[in-house]
Amino acid sequence: MIKILVIEDEPESRDIFLDSLEAEGFEAIAAENGLVGIQQAQEHLPDLVLCDIMMPELDGYGVLHTLRQNPLTATIPFIFLSAKSTKTEVRQGMNLGADDYLTKPSTVEELLEAIATRLEKQATMRQCYVAQFQPVPEPQSTDADTSANSQSLLPTCPQLKDVFDFIEANYHQSITLCDVAQAVGYSAAYLTDLVRRQTGKPVNHWIVERRMAAVRTLLLETDQSVNQIAEAVGYQNEGHFYRQFRQYHGTTPQVWRKAQRI
Repeated sequence: MIKILVIEDEPESRDIFLDSLEAEGFEAIAAENGLVGIQQAQEHLPDLVLCDIMMPELDGYGVLHTLRQNPLTATIPFIFLSAKSTKTEVRQGMNLGADDYLTKPSTVEELLEAIATRLEKQATMRQCYVAQFQPVPEPQSTDADTSANSQSLLPTCPQLKDVFDFIEANYHQSITLCDVAQAVGYSAAYLTDLVRRQTGKPVNHWIVERRMAAVRTLLLETDQSVNQIAEAVGYQNEGHFYRQFRQYHGTTPQVWRKAQRI
């Protein structure tokens, strides 16, 4: 059963939301203020959160900010319900990472439609990325390449395990920051900030770092051309590959290969 957390300090409004959700077959969880709402979200890990903005103890902006900082709750779809409806107020909520913003008074039909839209989008995103990034055999796999995998220079932060597992499994495809973010259920901006805070480097740095480890192995252990190697590790543009290799190694792949084989 889909769980929806309703954080609303007005008892009458809260009861209307709860009754409407339960009538539609949802498991509805109630919280009378922001602090209780955070506790309930962390305990129950709902599928979606409906939250008022003006509340005692902690307002809705504070609730959203706190939930987005916790990996367990960061990806839960979040809908604001508020009488605050100016452009600035709506933009503030969306900038914090809200998925939708409904102004009071809203009808039950509008509320249910917004919930259905968010849940459907969440499910579609998961299905698309699971289908798109099914693990595929890496080309020209060698013992040396396997060694590079185990020593890929990717950090071992428990909080970022899904991020780096995804990079490890898909670095040889043309993945980007947005691909990684959607695969693990974070916004690109949130993931960028999280990875930089935990590792000191952005997500794209680690994608390139992993690719360069594989490139060095293939240059040393195979006779593939540089163009073949570039394609094998996810580069679709030869010029881009050459620029990044020179940036990391100070020379061209051909010169580096020749120097290492002497």
